[in-house]
Amino acid sequence: MERKNCWEVQMCGREPGGENVAEHGVCPAALPSEYDGINKGRYAGRFCWAVAGTFCGDSVQDAYVKKLKECLACEFLKRVTQEEGRDFILSPQNVKVRR
Repeated sequence: MERKNCWEVQMCGREPGGENVAEHGVCPAALPSEYDGINKGRYAGRFCWAVAGTFCGDSVQDAYVKKLKECLACEFLKRVTQEEGRDFILSPQNVKVRR
């Protein structure tokens, strides 16, 4: 199964080299972080709901605790949930941070 990252599905243009980087900056979900590989994504590309500063609903989103309710209705999050099944990780609290 091919697992796509949020910027590939949502086509926000905020990945490095993307068409909206000049206006909105590179999305933090598309950059190396402690969330690399979560839900088998590149960087935080399949864990974007846990990252502040992602671009959803035509605006830059706030911190995890403030945006989670909206994210739970997101079709991309639902897709990742289905694709990962019982290995799905929703919360940063369930992540062993790499240092």
